Amino acid sequence: MEVKRNSLCWCGSGKKYKQCHEKFDEKYQMMKLKGNHMPDRYLIKSTKDLVEIRKSAQINTGVLDHVASHIQAGMSTAQIDQMVYDYTVSHGAIPAPLDYEGFPKSCCTSVNDEVCHGIPDESIILKDGDIVNVDVSTIYHGYYSDASRMFMIGNVDEEAKRLVRVTKECMEIGIAAIKPWGHVGDIGAAIVAHAHQNGYSVVRDFAGHGVGKEFHEDPIVAHVGIRGTGMVLCPGMIITVEPMINAGDWHLYIDADNGWTSYTSDGSLSAQWENMVLITEHGIEILTA
Repeated sequence: MEVKRNSLCWCGSGKKYKQCHEKFDEKYQMMKLKGNHMPDRYLIKSTKDLVEIRKSAQINTGVLDHVASHIQAGMSTAQIDQMVYDYTVSHGAIPAPLDYEGFPKSCCTSVNDEVCHGIPDESIILKDGDIVNVDVSTIYHGYYSDASRMFMIGNVDEEAKRLVRVTKECMEIGIAAIKPWGHVGDIGAAIVAHAHQNGYSVVRDFAGHGVGKEFHEDPIVAHVGIRGTGMVLCPGMIITVEPMINAGDWHLYIDADNGWTSYTSDGSLSAQWENMVLITEHGIEILTA
């Protein structure tokens, strides 16, 4: 249905259509006619959505800062999980992973050769030299945020330090490749090039995703890609960029007992960094920095 120029905009901003998304829709339709894969309007966040999503992201960042100030050798990953839960609920929010599709904890803690979705456990004790990814996601007033960081425990060897550093660079380079009206494939193309230049592989079984109104939205943000392909990244979309980089081969396997924790197939180290990114008319905004 055609929206009249002086009608309220479909995005819920309260502004007139001609002052809000009229030019957006003109660009959108032009790109659609050229055969591009365009996002559904549901993925375009309104001004109201963004207010709440930013609050969720602020709490999520606070969780990771809290972990950063306490994580140490001798601590169990279950203790990390308790910190995440306590901080989140004390700020009026909910840990999104808890009971998500049966996941039993409030965050993921993936140590050394664990690629992702490690389940916190009293028996998993962080040791000097370990590297660990802590992945936290937050629901605040029904809105979602998602980010993760790597932590190096004590005296970490140079091989592990380099993997952690290059993985963060991969995330940053992937984020730098995001342009309003660009394509999802631009992100993966940038990431895989940097990983391969450094002698590492990129996990293909897991990917980033849209986020905000739901935990996982379209598009799938693969970390291996071809420039100029995939869904168009329109202003108002929010995605995660969260490359998992392996020191060895990119293949993995999932723990048959718990159905969640994934490990590198060759036992090599794996690292991951994740941030949540808003695409704007003029560039990007990292919501979880």
